[in-house]
Order: sequence, then structure tokens, then C-alpha cells
Amino acid sequence: MSRSGVSLFSGAGGMDVGFARAGIKTVWANDIVADACATYEANHGSVVHHGSIRDLLSELHRFEGVDVLFGGPPCQGFSVAGKMDLDDLRSQLVFTYMEAVKIVRPSAFVLENVRALGELEKFREVRERMIQAASKLGYACTLVVLTASDYGVPQARERMFLVGLRGGANPRDFERHLRAQKRRAPTLRDIVIPLGRAGSPRNMRVCRAKVTIAARPVLRKSPYAGMLFNGQGRPLNPFGYASTLPATMGGNRTPIIDEEHMFDGAKSWVEEYHAHLMGGGIPSESDPPARLRRLTVDETLLLQTFPVGYEFVGKQSSVFTQIGNAVPCDLAFAVAEAVRRTLEGAECPEQELPQLQLAV
Repeated sequence: MSRSGVSLFSGAGGMDVGFARAGIKTVWANDIVADACATYEANHGSVVHHGSIRDLLSELHRFEGVDVLFGGPPCQGFSVAGKMDLDDLRSQLVFTYMEAVKIVRPSAFVLENVRALGELEKFREVRERMIQAASKLGYACTLVVLTASDYGVPQARERMFLVGLRGGANPRDFERHLRAQKRRAPTLRDIVIPLGRAGSPRNMRVCRAKVTIAARPVLRKSPYAGMLFNGQGRPLNPFGYASTLPATMGGNRTPIIDEEHMFDGAKSWVEEYHAHLMGGGIPSESDPPARLRRLTVDETLLLQTFPVGYEFVGKQSSVFTQIGNAVPCDLAFAVAEAVRRTLEGAECPEQELPQLQLAV
């Protein structure tokens, strides 16, 4: 059974890819970034509307009663990587989202954001306001924090999802269906090897930002934590999962891989250099070997689980931003599939769940 959805803060459409796979077709979408809207239209058609959602709320009245409203309001004001500023105007857009819920009255809504919004005491009042607003509209809510690698995404990305259900649908059923979607993710190496080395025909869109060694490295127990290089682009372990891909990729915040370690099975230069520093060695004053390079556009697309052939519009810096801002498609699918099954009253897998407690 096909269901309909309204997509807010749609970006390049990563969340929409996942919802479409779950049988929820977007009938109206919106984003304020022109390049993101162009990318969305290239892949999903002309249902996307460019502009501030505050200026377009009135258009939503014609979609009253749609099955699902979904989207991820800007997270910069809530992210631990930012200023965590509640006065940031972008932080107020979570309440604009709740205004949209009030207008559309969908059978279910899904609001995505960073983990910090779902867990930190600093944002308790924001969570309470959102949940209270939903409750007044007749929604039963659950707030879950998910790790993308638990749902097939080769990335240690953590995100919160506030899910509201009405019409008697049970949040605990949603949680059971969501747990049933869990599956092991491939490693970074698993997805990069088939593309070929950077610059090869299937992996042409390379990042030219130079890798330079930090004069004052910040050391952690793991070679893949801390700061061994200038900028905030950390090295990645090809035999594990990538760290969260930031929207600021394209320069020295783009993650780093050791191509010989990845493709040839050579010893990791990063691990050997880290061992040298941990043993009391001084930081190198030389450039690192050329085998250390930044992730490419095509590698980041696979790390975000975009389908092969997904078309992006804009300069490379814009494409990197669109990719980093996206909800991983496979993670979105897991949430959307659980929502759809809950709305349809599908039989729940038999699982013992802890007593539901909203993280407010």
C-alpha cells in the first residue's frame, strides 16, 4: 500500500530516498538552499519548493491528513560541534516544524536532529515544548537516539528521531518494528574498494585539500581519534566505520584515508605515526606521504548510502555540504519502514522492550 508524505528541510533528498523505499511517496517538499532544491528536483521531480518554510506554511493546508510529515530542521544550534545556541534563529525552526504538524495533522510525523537535542539537559525545555505541542494535537510520542551503523550505514553517525503517532498507533509497536530493521553495516573498506582508487573512472571527484601534520597534535588512545593533522578532518580506519561526515567537508575538515592501507594491505602510516608519538616521539616537520588523501565525493555518497547514480547539482563545495547535511538513506529507510508498519498495524516482532521513557 503506497502512502504519501510531506518533506520539510529536505536538502538533497536523502531522507526522501529512504521514505520512498518504504513506500511513502513525497507529494510536497521544501528547502531554503537553491542547490539542494536543484539536486532534489533532479532525482525526485518537481514537488520541491525553494524558500523559507516560514513563508510557505500556508501551502501545507491542502495536504491535511497526509500519512507522514518528516524532516530534519537545521541542527547547527544544537550540535556539540557548534555553539549550542538556543538563540540561534535556526534553533527555532523545530517549533516551525511543529506548526507544520498542526496544519497538516498527519497520521505520523518524524523529526530528525542531532543526538544532543535528544539527550542534553541544556535542551530539555526544547524537547518538552515539542512533545507537549504534539500531545495537545493527539500524538503519542517516542524519542529515540540511533547509531547509523546499526542500520546498515558504514558510519558512526548518531541522530535523534522524535516520532509522533495518532489514531491509536502505539509508539512501542514502532520501537519493536524499528529494532527489527537492525542489520550489520559494511566497513569503509567494503564500500570503497569497488570504486577503485581516487581518480579512477568510478572515483573521479577527488578532494584537493592538502593533508598537513599538526605541529601540536592532540593524542588519544586510538590513532583515529584526537588530532594528528591540521584541520578537523580525522583519519579513518578502513576496517571500521567512518566518523560522522560533516557538512563542512571539501577542505581540511574532509576525513583522511591511507590509500595503501586501504587497497594494498600495507601497514597503516597513521597507526605507526601515532605509536611514534605515544612513545614520546616528536611531531614530524615533513609532509605526510602522498598515500594519505581526503575522501572523494563518491566515497562520501556511499558512506551516506545514497543510491548509485544519484545526481548532485552545484560546485564541489556545495555537493560536499549537501552530502554532509543529509540523513543517511538507509537509516531513513529503517525509521520510515517502522513508521509504515506501525500505521498499518503490521504484526510486531516479539521482543522484550524496556518501559518506554521519553527523553525529556
